[in-house]
Amino acid sequence: MTVHEDQAGLILLVEDNRQIAEMVGEFLERRGYSVDYAADGVSGLHLAVSNSYDVIVLDLMLPGLDGLEVCRKLRKEAKKSTPVLMLTARDTLDDKLVGLEAGADDYLVKPFEVRELEARLRALIRRDRRQVSTEILTVGDMTLDTATLRLTREGQELTVSPIGLKLLAILMRESPRVVSRRDIEREIWGDTLPDSDTLRSHLYNLRRVIDKPFAQPLLHTIHSAGYRLAELESEVASSTQSA
Repeated sequence: MTVHEDQAGLILLVEDNRQIAEMVGEFLERRGYSVDYAADGVSGLHLAVSNSYDVIVLDLMLPGLDGLEVCRKLRKEAKKSTPVLMLTARDTLDDKLVGLEAGADDYLVKPFEVRELEARLRALIRRDRRQVSTEILTVGDMTLDTATLRLTREGQELTVSPIGLKLLAILMRESPRVVSRRDIEREIWGDTLPDSDTLRSHLYNLRRVIDKPFAQPLLHTIHSAGYRLAELESEVASSTQSA
């Protein structure tokens, strides 16, 4: 199915709680979305791989395969970049980090307002439909091809989440300038800003991939200013002082 800009979107809802699934499905359909449904992880993964959805709404606790495993297989094995909104009953930072590390783009803690769910969906769809110019972005020994989404550092191919790639593209285009938290959040999520843990969690997972295995860190937090990608700490210090 092809979804045009004037249509709300095609959503895959993977949720084993029938009451929640019916409530969400009915609300979204009234709002103009088309909704496919799966009640377990195996069926959800099959639908996600076989079809092109605008967003996948994925419950964390599922029979068969849990949401984390579905997300990991979707990203690593099927190489699908469809935005994933994870539903979880757990609200700890560690649980959020695990979900984002598995490849989720955003999360919503149960119980939730269905209107907030729709707002998160709209933000993910807008972000995903944006036209991305074809560029080869380079900072230090790291390169991102925005057309193929191929990320390499020191010649090694790296795998990060779709949000991680978006974060990198923003910071690499602006490098060596510092980019504020607010500017990053609005660029990625639009007017529907996430809670304070979301960006920090994505940055934490991003650092694990692009910096931790290498001698020289590229991603820097500038206290009370924002974030930047830079090759040398001395560049960070001098730029911050001049800013």
